[in-house]
Amino acid sequence: MTAARLTPRARALRQTGGLAEQRLWARLRGGAVVGWKLRRQHRIDGYVADFACIPLRLAIEIDGGVHQRDDVALRDVYRQRAIEDRGWTVVRFTNDQALHEPWRIDAAIREQAKALGF
Repeated sequence: MTAARLTPRARALRQTGGLAEQRLWARLRGGAVVGWKLRRQHRIDGYVADFACIPLRLAIEIDGGVHQRDDVALRDVYRQRAIEDRGWTVVRFTNDQALHEPWRIDAAIREQAKALGF
């Protein structure tokens, strides 16, 4: 998808994100929890990641129940590989983890920072 088409899509996704994404964004925005600023619905070439930490090249995906469908799961695998081929690390969490175990996401961000020597 082209940038001209992705930008409005990313904006729309920011407005319509699910409860898990909204709560996670309220927790992580501005780097308050882990010290790293994240962007919400960030474009990575032809894809949009739910959250991205640009300096760490870390994409965080929050998956709802629809991601368990075979067709959606297959598309997720394709998207993840494409993003990883561009030098990013992708970590995935369920809506339930984002809502009830947000510390797992904090740990993933810290782990990526440590792996990169920060």
